Amino acid sequence: MVECKHMSENTGTLYVIATPIGNLRDITLRALDTLKTVDVLASEDTREVTKLLREYDIHVPELLSYHAQSSQHAEDVLIAKLNEGKSIALVSDRGTPGISDPGTRLIHAAIEKGHTVVPIPGASAFLSALQASGVDTSEFIYVGFIPHKKGRQTLLTMMAEEKRTVVAYESPHRMIKTLEALKNCSRSIVVARELTKMHEEFVRGTCAEVYENFAARKEILGECVIIIHD
Repeated sequence: MVECKHMSENTGTLYVIATPIGNLRDITLRALDTLKTVDVLASEDTREVTKLLREYDIHVPELLSYHAQSSQHAEDVLIAKLNEGKSIALVSDRGTPGISDPGTRLIHAAIEKGHTVVPIPGASAFLSALQASGVDTSEFIYVGFIPHKKGRQTLLTMMAEEKRTVVAYESPHRMIKTLEALKNCSRSIVVARELTKMHEEFVRGTCAEVYENFAARKEILGECVIIIHD
């Protein structure tokens, strides 16, 4: 059964806006236009979005922080503003809000209260990695960030045994540990690092070859996308 919620006269609009994952030029014209007109900007990292606003000389009336550690009160404040009929732009640290991102909670709450949620598409790290990976993308599984502890080994085993392409995010601090756990996997791997930035890099090969490549490095910088494929 399809559920339709009644929309009040004071219904606000939540714009879910994708922002650049590195290169500030990777922002859409529609995103810029929307940022110029909203009443409130809710950002996972206000320092990051401030760089973007300065780059394009955008002045938002109200800038609020909303991230994974935000309290229920912070969410209630934003919903209250929507109830007043205000427009809110939701942005992540980088990339698309709602994809492995705390913004999902606010999006869900806004929908539950009958507010309009409008997606403003743009950059996404895992899609950018797939785009230039050279692997079969006709069907793939996106698993988000690899867990630190609980469920970690189960997920790594699945990635090694799955027949479809699998895409995951990993921190540079845990890359060696993760690649070491996958080095005996018979599948191939692509690691995309520093996407859209000056030192953008794609490392391709067997799991063992890519592990050896990264293990020989003194330091690994930048968030990484891991793609396991046949």
